[in-house]
Amino acid sequence: MIEKTTDSVNFIQKIIDEDNESGKWDNRVHTRFPPEPNGYLHIGHAKSICLNFGIADKNDGKCNLRFDDTNPTREENEYVESIIEDVNWLGFDWEDRLFYASDYFDQLFEFAMQLIKSGKAYVCDLTGEEIRTTRGNLKAPGTESPFRNRFIEENIELFNQMKSGNFENGEKVLRAKIDMAHPNLNMRDPVMYRILHASHHRTGDEWCIYPMYDWAHGLEDSLEKITHSICTLEFEDHRPLYDWYLDQLDVFHPQQIEFARLNLNFTIMSKRKLKKLVDENHVDGWDDPRMPTISGLKRRGYSPESILNFAEDVGVTKRDSIIDVVRLENALREDLNKRAPRVLGVLNPLKVVITNYPENHTEMMEAVNNPEDPSTGKREIPFSKELYIEQNDFMEDPPRKFFRLGPGREVRLRYAYYITCTDTIKNDKGEVVELRCTYDPETRGGSSPDGRKVKGTIHWVSANHAVDAHVRLYDRLFLKENPDDGDNFLQYINPNSCTLLENVKLEPSLAIPENITYQFERNGYFVKDEKDSSENQLIFNRAVSLRDSWAKFLKQSGH
Repeated sequence: MIEKTTDSVNFIQKIIDEDNESGKWDNRVHTRFPPEPNGYLHIGHAKSICLNFGIADKNDGKCNLRFDDTNPTREENEYVESIIEDVNWLGFDWEDRLFYASDYFDQLFEFAMQLIKSGKAYVCDLTGEEIRTTRGNLKAPGTESPFRNRFIEENIELFNQMKSGNFENGEKVLRAKIDMAHPNLNMRDPVMYRILHASHHRTGDEWCIYPMYDWAHGLEDSLEKITHSICTLEFEDHRPLYDWYLDQLDVFHPQQIEFARLNLNFTIMSKRKLKKLVDENHVDGWDDPRMPTISGLKRRGYSPESILNFAEDVGVTKRDSIIDVVRLENALREDLNKRAPRVLGVLNPLKVVITNYPENHTEMMEAVNNPEDPSTGKREIPFSKELYIEQNDFMEDPPRKFFRLGPGREVRLRYAYYITCTDTIKNDKGEVVELRCTYDPETRGGSSPDGRKVKGTIHWVSANHAVDAHVRLYDRLFLKENPDDGDNFLQYINPNSCTLLENVKLEPSLAIPENITYQFERNGYFVKDEKDSSENQLIFNRAVSLRDSWAKFLKQSGH
């Protein structure tokens, strides 16, 4: 399990501290993470996971993983498996406390029957549309259903018939009898059960009536003896309904606490809209590296630690806000800077021939694996007569402040020698396709015995030893900062959100890369795409660019 530490105290922890001081729950803290298995988890869910499991860890408590699987028409076992994998990948352990709403279907049915027998629930024949139109609005009360005052015995019989499958979908529902004039619309005789002749991913065809989320959710917390039911702000208006159900049944009553959900700019966080992106092939599945899903972030090269640190950084508040996605990217940079092995990789190669270097000769140059972690040691990379450098590290007519390679200019090759450009080879279009350079054999390792300085340091790969690869460079999936602000979020999709580079050259240590994220020096952090790579084709995804970290390192190292 990943170690998680924090010195901050959020408002939820303050509530728990007060509860412990008063002995409200006998100093017991029991939370839960209750996803609906109707899609893959995204970065917003990651914040909730970190909060619920983190609160439990900090207070020597417990946290359940529970699937609110009450709608078989939208739920799939694929989503269940992905959620389990994601929570586990983030480093959290629910031990033996894996539960499902479907575990409680029998008990929920009996609870509903208890409300019917006490005259607090009734079977209604109105259609869904009729229920919506008679609900009223914030300025006008609702209209009572003509079936609201059915006799208890009739409601019992009809509810049993609903359970037995005697009615079609939508023909009847079970509603709570509360108050059609209540100022909170959720309290205006909400639906508790609907008829769905659909096979459930766990219970199969055993049931044809399924509990509504609002009916099941609070009772699941009650049955599991949850002390602190932590949820996002959109459920604040639902709390009076949860309380009403629990009070009428006189069962264990958890304390619900709401916090602000996570919103990122340039990002869609609705599972329904994310599913639309997948279903209409705007992205390459739920785990597309451009998606904000946990599986997408993992495939892109994010580490669990970076997501945990990000969740801690944004904190827990009671006010909705939009967080800059740069904060998520910075959390990744800060984490990977400490742990990612450094390698050399040329994304847009330009060939260099060192004319005064011996033919058929190879030297091994010593390179640092990670300057932030000396314990990672060093490695050797081959150097030869023919090399590749980045195309943008050469300019035929460079400006004064261009400190890389140009005609007659000298630069340092990282870990190797000083070289000077003496000639260029061009194609029929007049484009530079090859450079001819000389090297100074006295500058091995990147320093000159005569003390002369060069301002430019560039990376390279030996042409004879290079590993061929493809690289995907990612940009924002949406061009608009708030893609939800409009009639159709699809119109804001960035057509250039993924750029494929097909002629990438990598140092030979990456011929068989590990399943970790590497830093390609000066180019960013990259991870092998396990899904699309094959024996014949190596594909890397860029997790995030470096920004100014290369310049900072050169300054610190005296180069």
